[in-house]
Order: sequence, then structure tokens, then C-alpha cells
Amino acid sequence: MDCRIIQFPKIFDPRGNLTFLQNSDQVPFEIQRVFWTYDVPGGETRGGHAYFKQEEIIIALGGSFDVVITDKEGAETKYSLNRSYYGLYIPAMTWRHMENFSTNSLGLHLSSSVFDEADYLRDFEQYKSF
Repeated sequence: MDCRIIQFPKIFDPRGNLTFLQNSDQVPFEIQRVFWTYDVPGGETRGGHAYFKQEEIIIALGGSFDVVITDKEGAETKYSLNRSYYGLYIPAMTWRHMENFSTNSLGLHLSSSVFDEADYLRDFEQYKSF
């Protein structure tokens, strides 16, 4: 799998740290859409799909949660996101879901395309056939 953790710059300051990202420096695609997930009730999952074309970076801006990547054979790789200075890059055609949300977690999603329902692949059995 081509998923990977991307470390963002962390500027240390006694008044509080600062992290930033820039398209050409840390993000391997042009950002077309940004959305965030929050107030996820305990025990719930989010995601459970792949995108045909869209690439994504997921960052835990606050709290923590796990991103679970499932390959076509059903093997899972879990990434625990709990620091705001790194994110998980997820290429197109990667099945994912998020789980284990801490109280008040905040997930930021950077996407390579605008919302397009036709880009979603929501059936895992269909996903396995690609």
C-alpha cells in the first residue's frame, strides 16, 4: 500500500507551537476540498469506502482516532493519528474507515477533488474486483 505518514513542520515556541502545510511542499496533490469530522459518538465508525480518483490526507487536529486501511484480501493496517503535526496520506483506490475516536476528536481531511458521489466506491465486494 502506498499510504504513508507525512510529517509537517513543527515550529517550537514557548508561547505555543505552530504547524503549517503548503501544497507544493508537504501535500502531494492540489487541495480542492477541505472538510472535518467531529462530535463522533463513542463506538461509531466513519468512512467505509474508497475513492476511484480522489487522494486524501487525514490529520487529527485534536484528540485521536485510528484510520484502518483494508487491502483487497481483507488484511488491515491501522494508523493511530494523535498529533496535529502529521497526517496520513491515502492514495486513490484505498479502502479505509476510521474508528476509536477520543472525546472531542477533530479530524481534518484534505482532498484532491471536490465532492463527487460518483467517485465513491462504497461496496467492499465490488472494491475487491478492481
